[in-house]
Formats: sequence, structure tokens, C-alpha cells
Amino acid sequence: MTPMNAKTQHWIELDHAHVWHPFTPMKQWRESTPLVITDAQGDELIDSEGRRYIDGVSSLWCNVHGHRVPAIDQAIRQQLDQVAHTTLLGLTSPPAIELAAQLVQRAPRQTADKMQADDADNAQVSPLNKVFYSDAGATAVEVAMKMAVGYWFNQGFEGKNRFIALAGAYHGDTTGSMAVGYSELFHRAFRSMLFPTWWFPSTDAARSGLTQQTAEPWPSEDPQLMNVLADRCLAELETLLDQHSDETAAILIEPVMQGAAGMIAQPTGFVRRIAELARRHDVLLIADEVAVGFGRTGRMFACEHDGICPDIMCMAKGITGGYLPLAATLCTDAIYDAFTGDWGQRKTFYHGHTYTGNPLACAAALASLRLFDETKLIAHINANAALMAEKLHALREHPHVLDVRQRGVMVGIELCQDRSSRQPLDFANRTGAALCHAMRDKGLIIRPLGDVLVLMPIPAMSREKLDRMMDVVISTMRDWHF
Repeated sequence: MTPMNAKTQHWIELDHAHVWHPFTPMKQWRESTPLVITDAQGDELIDSEGRRYIDGVSSLWCNVHGHRVPAIDQAIRQQLDQVAHTTLLGLTSPPAIELAAQLVQRAPRQTADKMQADDADNAQVSPLNKVFYSDAGATAVEVAMKMAVGYWFNQGFEGKNRFIALAGAYHGDTTGSMAVGYSELFHRAFRSMLFPTWWFPSTDAARSGLTQQTAEPWPSEDPQLMNVLADRCLAELETLLDQHSDETAAILIEPVMQGAAGMIAQPTGFVRRIAELARRHDVLLIADEVAVGFGRTGRMFACEHDGICPDIMCMAKGITGGYLPLAATLCTDAIYDAFTGDWGQRKTFYHGHTYTGNPLACAAALASLRLFDETKLIAHINANAALMAEKLHALREHPHVLDVRQRGVMVGIELCQDRSSRQPLDFANRTGAALCHAMRDKGLIIRPLGDVLVLMPIPAMSREKLDRMMDVVISTMRDWHF
């Protein structure tokens, strides 16, 4: 093995001495030789030794158009010549204004033909017309929860202050987002800090107890099984609403695909049926589109697949194309109006962040949105999704693949010890991590969720790079000794 250069060694020593990495077992990290990423170009990351790697994790699910995109680079440089940051508390700026208008224009809208027939005549559907900025997905969710509780409070319904959430959800690691996205692995030490939440089950086909009924090699591909599972999950949600709607401010979901839960896919119509239940029980619906938004599922926003418009929608990650931290929480006029009134009523939404609506980030986001149109990116994403689905057929008979779940260019490959008995792998063996490390040696960076391999290519990735990425995944799994 070629010795690393002195600068790389120096950086690694400093990192091991001082940097605490997120979601990283630090004892093992300090014993490892990490990659030091110094450059990037297009679909690739470049380390301090000059080695190139396909960015198969989209730099933690946020990069959209690739690295060093001239149009986004130029937009940030141009904004730097004007102002890098100014507060939105009592002031405003053109990038924040223009981006809000663009987000509202592109937000999902619900139409009567997507509702149940008995609801269509009476439904009052409002578009997402107001934008509140923050700086990360978790803060966007915190904003959404405070909007929901404040909406009811300001109308005299102080008791509607709790949430129903989808089991296995992940909404971030701030206190409120942990409470509605609890993970035993991530958050058990902090349970005492969290408020109680009601949960309804997710459409997790691989662990549903129904998988022996499926004729498909992958449980999540069986429409009949998924529809039966959806009925069971929604029946439990309806029971919760029957019992607790007068205490519930909102239902909170990741629509179409739950990310950190292990890429848990939802069948067509599942989100629409949740929206119908929320409306029927006079409860708000919050859609967390932080991971699934900006094209990753094959539509600009995942809610569009079921033709619904939530009351509140959270976005972050891909909003700036993966360049700068920015988040937005969109809501209806009705929710916004509940926070307006005379001075004496004190209905102001008392919430904010120092870097709310940062002009540099907003300029990057505006450039990213223009690229969606100029490059016809959604069509390209769907072509890439078809290529991934075709390549994944090679795993259909793999004895150690329990399930493959795909929505757009989001893929989860769930590994197991034995497919016929559905025996899981020993978590302590970290098989998923070992496979990803082997792929890194072949020039591909991906990151697992336990023993679920997550494929999250840059949406604008070229067909040639995506083809190579998929070949590395398939060949590594084919040759691996489980």
C-alpha cells in the first residue's frame, strides 16, 4: 500500500485529536484511517491523496446537481459582492423574498379528484402560501410543530397540543424532533427529555409478519401485501384519531419513503389516505420532505405522488443543491392567519434563528431551482431511477437480500443472514458497514443504515457514473462472503 503524504497524516492526527464526528463510533474512528476529502468535481469526491470516489450518498442526501456547479458557484459569488448575511427579524432581503415566491409556486397542490368522493364537495384546500426559514431539517420540523400547536392555541383550543407520528420515523436530533422521531438506538439516553407522542405503524413489509404470503422475491414489491399492510396501519391511525383527535394538533409523517428508518417504502395512496383521515378528524397534517424533497422520489415533492397538499411541509437538505445550510417550513394561509392580530392579542410567532433566510443560501437555492428547469432534472431523475431498477434485478435471487425498496433514486437494500428463513444478520458484525468499506476501495462512497445499504446517488448524476456505481454495488455483493 502506498504511504500517505505528510499533509494527509497531519490532518488525520488533528482530526483524531479534536473532531467529534456525528453518528460515528469514536473509539473505532480513532483506530481507523479516514478519507480526508479536499476537492470535488461533478459526481465525484477527491481525497487528499488524489483518489476519486463516486458520491453515492449525495453528501448525506443533500447534493442535487453535483459538485462545483458553475451556475450555483456564480450565484453565491454574485451575492457575496452584495451582502453575505442580514437578519430577517424586522428586515428582509431580495434572495429570501424571491426564494419564498419560488417555493410557493412549486409546492404541491391538492385537487378534488384526489380526494374521496364524499369529501370532495366540502373540502377547503389551501395551497402552501407562506414560508418560514430556518437552517436544518430538524429546525424545520420544530418550526412546524410550534406552528401546529400555536395554530390551535390561538383559536382557543389549548388542549390540542400533542402529535401522532409514524413509527420508525426520524425527524432530527433536537429535542422536539426526537420526541416525534424517536429511535431507541439514537435517543434512548434522552428519553426523559421528550414529550409523549402517539404512534401508528409504518408499512414495513420486511417485519410485518405478512411476508410469508408474498409471491415476490422482495416483500415491498408485492402490491397485495402492501395494501393489506397499509389497511392495518391506517386502521390503527384511525383508532388513535377516534380516541385522541381533540388532543391532537397534527399528524407528522415522512411521505412515500421513510429515510433513516431503513428506507421504508409506502404504497401508492397511503399518504392520501392519511390526509383524508386528518381532515375528517380536524387534525393538521405535517409532511417532513427534508429527505424526499427536491426530486429524489421522481417528483419535485413526494406528496405529489398521491396528489395531496399537507397543511405544513418541511424542507431542507436539497434546497440549496447541497451547498449551504438552509431549511424552510411552508404552511397555509389559515395557519399563518392564526398568528396575526392586534398588538394586545400577542399572537406573534415568537420563533427565529440567527441565520434565518441567509442571503447566500437563498441565492444558492434560487440557482438550484433554475437548474431544475434548465436541465429538465425531474425527467433525468426518472430515467436514472429506471436504470437503477433494471440493475437491481441482479439481486432478485441473492440469498442474503431480504428486500429492496426503491422510490425514485432512493434505494434501500436490506441484507439478511438467510433469505429463506428471514434470519437477520448479527448487528455486531457490522456487515453493512464492511460492504460499504469494500465498495470504497473500488471508488464508491455509500453509507449504510445498519444492515440496509442505502443508495442515494446525486439526482443529476450522469448515466455513465450511475451505471458504474450500480456495477460496483452488484459485484461487491456478489463476491462477498456473508
